[in-house]
Amino acid sequence: MKLDLQILQIQKNFEKVTDDKTRAYYGESCPNPYLRVFPIKEVSDIGRKKGIPLIIDNTASPVICKPLAHGAAIVMHSLTKYIGGHGTSIGGIIVDGGNFDWIKDRKRQPLINEPDQSYGGAVWADAVPQLTGANIPFVIRARVVLLRDLGAPLSPFNAFQIIQGLETVALRMKQHCSNAEKVVTFLETQKKVKNVIYPTNHQGEIKERAKKYMQGGYGSLVGMDLGTKEAGAKFIDNLKMLYHVANIGDARSLAIHPATTTHSQLDDAALAAAGVTPGYVRLSIGIEHPDDIIADIKQALAA
Repeated sequence: MKLDLQILQIQKNFEKVTDDKTRAYYGESCPNPYLRVFPIKEVSDIGRKKGIPLIIDNTASPVICKPLAHGAAIVMHSLTKYIGGHGTSIGGIIVDGGNFDWIKDRKRQPLINEPDQSYGGAVWADAVPQLTGANIPFVIRARVVLLRDLGAPLSPFNAFQIIQGLETVALRMKQHCSNAEKVVTFLETQKKVKNVIYPTNHQGEIKERAKKYMQGGYGSLVGMDLGTKEAGAKFIDNLKMLYHVANIGDARSLAIHPATTTHSQLDDAALAAAGVTPGYVRLSIGIEHPDDIIADIKQALAA
């Protein structure tokens, strides 16, 4: 009954902020710093009734989360992260699931349903299915318009490196998830760690969402609160194996203290609004031996 009420509240919130100008819903499958798995089907169901697609950034959860299977219309990835896997190449990808009714409400999706004068008056929602036999007008328009107007192709070398990473992402994700769960278990025994943030460490409906939408593991991102800004910074300074990098998804383990780096321009109130406490440290657990990862975290905590 409690779960039903929480899902109902999610629906009310999305419906409350939806108006005639709403073109899409956007979410991350597992956003940090909270690591609360997004209610993919619940939000998708709301949008489909209104002709609104759900776009999911699945960067943090490739392989283990499949948004298209739960009703998302579009999936995005930063290829720089887990799919590339080594932090060496910049790239991104848009995947059109081909499962959305773009003409349900033509007025709501004008870029897809009104004549595009820069392409001879083509109406993408009509022309693309006729030409290709597939319902993918969004990604076709994104490809031709962005390519022409902005220039969106990867460099050949970055593409090569990302394809190399793609070949092993399924294996790496298994190890990422397994190592992260071992790190979480260790951190929960440490008195200097005030709080451990992980998708399954939440309670109630949020925890149930993690079980529902993430299969085969819960990702490699782990948050921990060391209490003070000074403690967070000192922890980073004393790491020996984990790299101090703002990226996530590398084969190597990474750590960052947002309050003194990426969010250093914010005061405590703004940090709290962003979900970042002064002592918050984000770990991206790599595929090294878990004993080595834990040993480095342990000695940095001791320091």
